[in-house]
Amino acid sequence: MTDAEPIDGDVYVSPRYLAGTTGTGGPALAPLLDLGWELRHDDLGNVYVTAPDRRVRLGYLPEGEDDGLWRINAYKDPFGPPTWSVCFNDSTPTEFVRAFTTVLATAYEQGPDAYLARPDPLTDEHEPFLAVAPLLKQGWEMDRPRRGVFAIQAPDKLASLEFTTGSLDPETELTTRTARWQLWVGTSIDRPAWYATASTDTPVALIKAVTQCVCDPTPLPRWREETYSYVQGLAQLTPVIPPRSPAPTPLDLQRAASRRPAALTTLSVPRWSTTSRPALPGPRR
Repeated sequence: MTDAEPIDGDVYVSPRYLAGTTGTGGPALAPLLDLGWELRHDDLGNVYVTAPDRRVRLGYLPEGEDDGLWRINAYKDPFGPPTWSVCFNDSTPTEFVRAFTTVLATAYEQGPDAYLARPDPLTDEHEPFLAVAPLLKQGWEMDRPRRGVFAIQAPDKLASLEFTTGSLDPETELTTRTARWQLWVGTSIDRPAWYATASTDTPVALIKAVTQCVCDPTPLPRWREETYSYVQGLAQLTPVIPPRSPAPTPLDLQRAASRRPAALTTLSVPRWSTTSRPALPGPRR
C-alpha cells in the first residue's frame, strides 16, 4: 500500500487473522480477471470465473447453499471430477483469498505442471509441510490435537492449521470440512470464526501463499463498527491515524488569501473523521 492510496478502515486489527472479511470480492477476483478469465453471474448475485482452458473455476457465492463463499476447483479433465478443491468461508479475510488467487494466477501462466502439480510423497515426503514453514518462522507451534491430525497453532492459540494424515474420501473433501488441510480461527473448531479447506492434491505453493499472508505481522485495516464480536477482547484494535498534510508555506498563504474575500482572514482546514466512509454493501443472506 502506497501513501497515496486511501486506507479502507478506521482501525488496524492485529493479529490480522482476527480481522474478518471486508465484505467485497473484487480484490480477490482481480488477479484472475487481469488474465482475461471469463466472468459471469447468475440472477442471485453469485459470480463465476473460468480459466480460458476451462481447467480452473472459481465461484464467489454470496447466495450459495452454505457458508462456502469462495470455491475454487481445478480439473485435469474439464468434464471430470476436480483434481483439487479449495474453499474459504464467508468470514475469511479477503486479503487471504487474494493471496491465493494471486499465486494461482502466476501458476496458471506457467502451465498445467504448476497449477495441477500434486504433492509427490515419493520424491519429497516433507513437501506438504513446506506450507507450514512461514508459520514456524513467526513463532507458531506444532501440536497434535487428535489422532491422525497434525496441527500448528498461533502463539495466542486462536488460529490453527491442521493436516490430516491417511486416506480421505475425495467426495467428502469436496463437500465437508474434512479435508487434507484446514485453517481455522477462533476458540472452537466446531464453531470457528472463519475457516478455509484444501483437498489432498492442492499444490503446496498455493497453500503456502495463504499461510504466508495469514502470519504476516502487518495488521489489516477495518471499520470499527464492522469488527466481529469475537474480535472484541481478543484482537488489538489501533486507530488509523491519517497522514498529516504539509504545513502551508508563506507562498501558499499568500495565494490562498488572494483567492478569497478580504473579510476572510483564516484558512478553512478540512478535518479527517472516522465517520466518513464509503457506502456499505447490502446485507448477506
